Amino acid sequence: MSLAVAEVTREKNKVLMVSAGGTSDLTGSKCTPNNVHWTFDTWALANGTGSAMTKRGGDTWFFLTADYAFGAALERDTTEAVQKAGGKVLGSVKHPLSASDFSSFLLQAQGSKAKVIALANAGGDTTNAIKQASEFGITQGGQALAGLLVFSSDIKALGLKAAQGLVLTEGFYWDLNDQTRAFSKRFAAQFGGRMPTSSQAGVYSSVLHYLKAVDALKSKDTEKVMAKMKELPIDDPLFGKGSFGPMDGQPIRCTCLR
Repeated sequence: MSLAVAEVTREKNKVLMVSAGGTSDLTGSKCTPNNVHWTFDTWALANGTGSAMTKRGGDTWFFLTADYAFGAALERDTTEAVQKAGGKVLGSVKHPLSASDFSSFLLQAQGSKAKVIALANAGGDTTNAIKQASEFGITQGGQALAGLLVFSSDIKALGLKAAQGLVLTEGFYWDLNDQTRAFSKRFAAQFGGRMPTSSQAGVYSSVLHYLKAVDALKSKDTEKVMAKMKELPIDDPLFGKGSFGPMDGQPIRCTCLR
């Protein structure tokens, strides 16, 4: 969907700030002068989780991949990261969006004997796959799960038993430091006690940066605002300091959770 919206904003000459759409094609083959990519993309998720797990011994992988553009990009970028780190991909299987039964896909992954089963999907597909993997005893059998896009809210919904041993990469975590905690408590007060996910934090951060550019220019002209956004340093309580790359619309910054 984000790729389609990017094309519409290019045609209408509007600014697009992407926080939940993940494909790295937004700043790659489908890059436009009108979009900036916040929070995470499939390249960052792939290199964060794929490289780390491979280097620590998870050198054989099998993918459960959602059958749409995001899933394909996530599998592609993670495959590249795994192979670069010295690992091997033993196979993959595609599943439909919003699948309810992952048993056949998980059995194929289990049968591959891969050390890592990678979930190249998101949302309900990811949580359903993780819950069913726990029910089948897959992680208890020695295979590890890599959640290639998992939010903090997903972990809470899964519970400790189902999420145990899961490895993931996050661009933002509410309890990281004093600034993130202060913002998140204000957010939670307005949203029933729920702490913000990385996408929600990214929306706040990107809109704040856009408004700073508009305020500095006293104009909403798309070309001028995009130029000003790339000129202004990024500095907010959620992600800290950063800047945009000179050739694309992606902020250069890294928040590492250890």
